[in-house]
Amino acid sequence: MALNLSNLRAPKKANENKKRVGRGMGSGMGKTSTRGHKGQGSRSGSSLMRGFEGGQMPLHRRLPKRGFTNIFRVEYTVLGLDRVAEIHAATGVSDFTLETIIAHNLLRRKNGLIKVLKNGELNAAITLHAHKFSKSAKEAIEKAGGQAIVLGSAPSADQASV
Repeated sequence: MALNLSNLRAPKKANENKKRVGRGMGSGMGKTSTRGHKGQGSRSGSSLMRGFEGGQMPLHRRLPKRGFTNIFRVEYTVLGLDRVAEIHAATGVSDFTLETIIAHNLLRRKNGLIKVLKNGELNAAITLHAHKFSKSAKEAIEKAGGQAIVLGSAPSADQASV
């Protein structure tokens, strides 16, 4: 059915008026203005914290806490050799610098760190710049006649804890 001016309708609840409390008995919400009789919620200025359970121990405090968050954790974006070989075959790029990697959307953040893993095979001699290489990935690159160049912007473990 085609949509035209003769069959246009407002979305659901678009024509409903908002609840106007405290406007007397004729409003349908008279006397207590939907607050009920007595109790904390009926008083003015009443506001409860999120997760409040009426004085019972809240769920977020009843559940056990596990582990911790390491604030010195260094996150790496993983790059597989299969992906590098695929891009090399498609574009002919043999020098993968940080700018080239970002241009091919392999690294989302400009200041992100890259670790190269050996996923798949590499047949072409390429130069790859990254912050870290797995041992097998480095061997595979050098075996194919390429170079694995380590970039020095990644903080080491002892520098991160200072």
